[in-house]
Amino acid sequence: MKAHVSSILLAVEDMDRAKQFYTDGLGWKIKNNYGVSVFFESDGASPVGFYRREGLADQVGTSPEGSGFSGLVLTYVVRSEARVDEIMTEAEKAGATVLKPAGALPWGGYGGTFADPDGYIWSLGYSSQGTDQPYAE
Repeated sequence: MKAHVSSILLAVEDMDRAKQFYTDGLGWKIKNNYGVSVFFESDGASPVGFYRREGLADQVGTSPEGSGFSGLVLTYVVRSEARVDEIMTEAEKAGATVLKPAGALPWGGYGGTFADPDGYIWSLGYSSQGTDQPYAE
């Protein structure tokens, strides 16, 4: 796995308030608004997006409350389901805790989630949708 973050997802309680703060307050431009998630123009850097807190916690296999979920998930997008499986295996062998085994995702992609030894959550994913995915590899 390369030292690369494909996108940064911030779990938010109030999507409208968060969008207003970043668009009106900081001048960020929305690139994609999927309803359950919003991504901003990245200017060549790692894209930043919002996801509803409960939905993001569910997607990565953890609780939206308490100390188990900080509201931050680092994503790593690859070009095949097989690569997701390989990285999940590599991470587990290296000492990661698998939070959600690789499999079909609710939005149509394929992915899995693990926590590193310090508890940072990595969400691995593959999607055959679109040609402009933020591929790490």
